[in-house]
Amino acid sequence: MATYKQIFGTNIEVLASDPANPVQGQVWYNSTDNVVKGLAATTAGAWATGGTMNTAKAYHGGSGTKTAALSFGGWPPSPPGIALTESYNGTAWTEVADLNTARYHIGGSGIQNSTLAYGGVSVGVAIVNTESWNETSWTEVNNLNTGRWDASSAGANNTSALYAGGGPPQVAITETWNGTCWTEVNDLNTARQGTGRAGIATAALAMGGEVPGGAATGATEQWNSTCWSEVADLNTARYGMAGGGTYTSAITAGGNPFSALTEIWNGTSWTEDTDLSTGRYEPGGDGSSSTSGLIFGGNVPPATGATEEWTGAGSPLTVTFTDS
Repeated sequence: MATYKQIFGTNIEVLASDPANPVQGQVWYNSTDNVVKGLAATTAGAWATGGTMNTAKAYHGGSGTKTAALSFGGWPPSPPGIALTESYNGTAWTEVADLNTARYHIGGSGIQNSTLAYGGVSVGVAIVNTESWNETSWTEVNNLNTGRWDASSAGANNTSALYAGGGPPQVAITETWNGTCWTEVNDLNTARQGTGRAGIATAALAMGGEVPGGAATGATEQWNSTCWSEVADLNTARYGMAGGGTYTSAITAGGNPFSALTEIWNGTSWTEDTDLSTGRYEPGGDGSSSTSGLIFGGNVPPATGATEEWTGAGSPLTVTFTDS
């Protein structure tokens, strides 16, 4: 049998810590952990434990990426919700400047240093306030035309966003943000709240939700910057889940009825993938990618601060070898 050196032309490296930029197929011995590790391609998606939030909460907004995320607003307590904002660096959460208006069931989109927060609820009243984040502080900007909460949100930064649906009562209203003001555009085909989200203001995906009467739906709609089109349903109808990605490649996880389910969208249909370690509903999500994402907080119940990091199928993943 050929040895590792004969195949790859080198011995297994002995390193005090994992290499910063390993390549797929590379194997090394971590002398600190006393284990052999390697970089492999995942055959299925995988959730891994991330840093725990400083404050356990649900019904909060989220934005960013797997290594640079933002959480803002949320519950408990209720009323009126909280204004707390936390920033994630890929390892740990740090408290930063609060929102100007405390609220929960809040919409949000963008990246860590350029986020927009909009809508929500406080003391039973729908919030129209919109706030823009510049990595240091929140600034109030022009309000939504229609106050509502628990709607689908999408956007690349704080100058471009989409907010669709919401309630209660459940509505189909859609508004877009151009960096200055909100404009009403074409409605969703199905009125709902608690909808998962993915995409940007001109190309978005809304999935699942709670329809009038309280039932969960699996309905999925695509937004093409002009109108919504119905596409294939989720495999399991639910609402209050986290989501991310694009309108042709998306992920949604968790939800209510209480769920740990993860589903992946390929532009045509949904496929079930690896479950969350901790089932939850109304968590925050970074909204960035179907192959590299983050889910944080949520209601177990009670509210949790647990964070899980997603690595999609086919992505490189560091594994530890055992003798079994």
